[in-house]
Amino acid sequence: MSKFMDWVDARFPATKMWEDHLSKYYAPKNFNFFYFFGSLALLVLVNQIVTGVWLTMSYTPSAEEAFASVEYIMRDVEYGSILRLLHSTGASAFFIVVYLHMFRGLLYGSYQKPRELVWVFGMLIYLALMAEAFMGYLLPWGQMSYWGAQVIISLFGAIPVIGNDLTQWIRGDYLISGITLNRFFALHVVALPIVILGLVVLHVLALHEVGSNNPDGVDIKKHKDENGVPLDGIAFHPYYTVKDIVGVVVFLFIFCSIVFFFPEMGGYFLEKPNFEQANPFKTPEHIAPVWYFTPFYAILRAVPDKLLGVIAMGAAIAVLFVLPWLDRSPVKSMRYKGWLSKIWLVVFCISFVILGILGVLAPTPGRTLLSQVCTFLYFAYFILMPFYTRLEKTKPVPERVTG
Repeated sequence: MSKFMDWVDARFPATKMWEDHLSKYYAPKNFNFFYFFGSLALLVLVNQIVTGVWLTMSYTPSAEEAFASVEYIMRDVEYGSILRLLHSTGASAFFIVVYLHMFRGLLYGSYQKPRELVWVFGMLIYLALMAEAFMGYLLPWGQMSYWGAQVIISLFGAIPVIGNDLTQWIRGDYLISGITLNRFFALHVVALPIVILGLVVLHVLALHEVGSNNPDGVDIKKHKDENGVPLDGIAFHPYYTVKDIVGVVVFLFIFCSIVFFFPEMGGYFLEKPNFEQANPFKTPEHIAPVWYFTPFYAILRAVPDKLLGVIAMGAAIAVLFVLPWLDRSPVKSMRYKGWLSKIWLVVFCISFVILGILGVLAPTPGRTLLSQVCTFLYFAYFILMPFYTRLEKTKPVPERVTG
């Protein structure tokens, strides 16, 4: 085996990659609960790719047969129903894990220098993941899939001059049809997974180049022993690989419980109208995107003007990319930031959750007003960040991690 590895290493850096990214990659010893979600995101990504490949073997991407092929998978393909539910539940699980992963970044300042590029790559993954989920949402060819896509794609028509042509180009037709379904299938199965995998590699490489952040926001590279090993670091393998297995087991227990007993999750993971085949002549009583898009959908509906609503929705995502340059705080972790940062983070999270709930519900004057307030607070968190992070009084940061 030793000779074989020497032969491989002379031609491919297998051992070097293992050491650089696992056995000799030193991570802070004070990782906590929130640091499980990066590895869990990778686990769910593998689940989506594997189940997705198997589903494509029995799926037919045409307007006439798409819905029937999904029914065929659920009823007649051996283990087809489990594969389909693993994939559909995995989509929601992916966003839950990613949102918690992003929250940890906000909590401990993982976007601050020198990790700006790590955050930007992460946000590009999030953007590609949203596109991937949107394309995949049309594939079952159910009522909510069809009409949800109809509403979202029509928003591009609000763009001056090029709006109508852009909308038609995305659809590939004057209305959503089999042509739209076919091109969404190609993007969902081939193009976007390649983009996501590439961005994940860049995200991990950028992270391992600058080192992982920790709940104290302390740079562990400052204090090393005579061998150059960080005093506050431990090898990622075997210590964190074993620890992550615990998180994986707990996650899989919850995940499989949902798959086998609550796959619809009250209509949030699998909407009831989607069990009815798409019908261009029958509009559902209430059209809403799947739950992980609803915060941004609520922002869109909060603005009366269609074009301004589309701009606000796009800005709500775009502002996340510039977050590293908005935070002027001299400290990273929320443990040592002032009370203004803590209050604004709580306000931001509450606003985001409320917007998500409002995006699912049918609009009323009261709900529209509440969504407008939450939209204002959402943007205020970012716009005011350069001021309250610079003005607030911070606590002294310890030289080494506190555990």
